[in-house]
Amino acid sequence: MSSTITGVVPPVITPLTEDRRYDEASSERNINRMLEAGVHGLFILGSSGEAAFTADAEREQILESAIRITAGRVPVLAGVIDTQYARVLQHVRVAEKLGADAIVATAPFYALGGVDQVEEHFRALRRATDLPIFAYDIPVCVNGVKLPPALLLRLAEDGVIQGVKDSSGDDVSFRALTLANRKATNKMSLLTGHEVVVDGAYMSGADGSVPGLGNVDPAGYVRQWNAYQAGDWNAVRAEQDRLADLMTIVGAAQNLVGYGAGVGAFKTALNLLGVIETNQMPEPVRRLAGAEIDAVAEILDRNGLQAS
Repeated sequence: MSSTITGVVPPVITPLTEDRRYDEASSERNINRMLEAGVHGLFILGSSGEAAFTADAEREQILESAIRITAGRVPVLAGVIDTQYARVLQHVRVAEKLGADAIVATAPFYALGGVDQVEEHFRALRRATDLPIFAYDIPVCVNGVKLPPALLLRLAEDGVIQGVKDSSGDDVSFRALTLANRKATNKMSLLTGHEVVVDGAYMSGADGSVPGLGNVDPAGYVRQWNAYQAGDWNAVRAEQDRLADLMTIVGAAQNLVGYGAGVGAFKTALNLLGVIETNQMPEPVRRLAGAEIDAVAEILDRNGLQAS
């Protein structure tokens, strides 16, 4: 098992056709565009990848397609997100069969029995697979349960998890985790799920980022990572300022919040950029239209992004 996944690892969106089937051709363009920009890994079937909206057979199709398109150029992290251990394990077996490089799992949800149950969930996954495990800390989607730094550090020390994808929005907790991780024997790969304060996460010592906006502007996040590696903090901040403005595309949606506004804006941007065929969303989420699309186009233009 390796915990050396670092850098920019976008959570890949799942393009859909007009009739809401998986659009493999659009996915291939999107993945190749990100790889050509220099991203260091891909996270398939995360929140941006619509795992929660996607039937099991389609999830397998999406993961198989991504691994085939990537062809070993970068590591592929497979989301195995589901309600409880038995269902998560089914997704783990698919990830193993298809050749994923690591899996990403949340705490169990729907029926949750506290932190002890969360810990046993991850330990059971470790007993069941040899793949590296990334713990996905996303309280908003798992009954509000935050993965405590003490738990994550304990699981890492025991070799249960090899990394964390932190989308908690709790920068204080993330800072505490990075500080403790520096002193740990079994160090984790700590990846921030932020889009707009990645510079702050890097200052804390993050090992990389998993930005949904990286679908739209992968080159910007790669430039920021390279500046971080070079110790050029002025360039890190300047790139973040531009990316923060670009992220305002998520405010273009009217009467949409959360996933519908965020991924809906990412898909709309990619459609405007000529990368994917439609900005279609899974049922029952509506896609952006009319003035919402115009607003996204204006933000793309002022940030130097146009269709190629």
